[in-house]
Amino acid sequence: MDRSTGTNAILQNVLVMRHGDRIDNEQPLWISKATRPWDPPLVTIGKTRASTIGKKLRSVGFPIHRVIVSPFLRCLQTAAEVVRALCAVVGEDDEDADIDASKVKVSIEYGICEIIGPAAIPPYTRPKDGKWFPDIAELEAVLPAETIDHSAGRIYQALPQWEESLQQAGRRYEEIFVALADKFPNENLLLVTHGEGVGVAVSSFSDKLEAFDVEYCAFAQLQRQIQGSNDSNDKTFKVILQEGQTGISYITN
Repeated sequence: MDRSTGTNAILQNVLVMRHGDRIDNEQPLWISKATRPWDPPLVTIGKTRASTIGKKLRSVGFPIHRVIVSPFLRCLQTAAEVVRALCAVVGEDDEDADIDASKVKVSIEYGICEIIGPAAIPPYTRPKDGKWFPDIAELEAVLPAETIDHSAGRIYQALPQWEESLQQAGRRYEEIFVALADKFPNENLLLVTHGEGVGVAVSSFSDKLEAFDVEYCAFAQLQRQIQGSNDSNDKTFKVILQEGQTGISYITN
């Protein structure tokens, strides 16, 4: 948390980040051969990009206490790279560096998943048996094991139903961002989600900004004052866009 308010209140920061470069955008024919075409992994450059962002987040100006991840593979892989970089023992930046698992807790949240509808997922790629993912233990296996918080629980116990609209997803993202912040009011959060989620973080928490494009691994910063109990906390986040920050394209209303 950031205690630089000059009052008894402290600041809670929530970073909402898009995943790294996905394979189906780099290799369009991948879908035709994939066993899980709705859940593309990252390409190598996507993992590298995520690791680079993780290193940059070490100096973001406040500690990140918790990383919460969409269950889609590209987000899990992004989070894994970011967490390894965040937790790397000082002076050990290579891929096999030791990590200090006490720095960050990690958990999966269905509520920050991709839009579960044709706006984001081609209908012909969705699972015909309705089973989008393996069990949670198999999803968690992608993440650094020592960092996983098995006690965190989930706000959404399952994915939204198929044919979720863009508008429904927008409301979901807005509500879940606040709900997660309320659930962990004494922690700064990094939410690894999807491009639409990052756009919602900018557009829904600002009267003046409307995002229209989000690059891979770009993130928006939300901030609010925390007084103590959830009932007294400010429910309204403000969007903080650092000067010179790139990756999110928006217009000013």
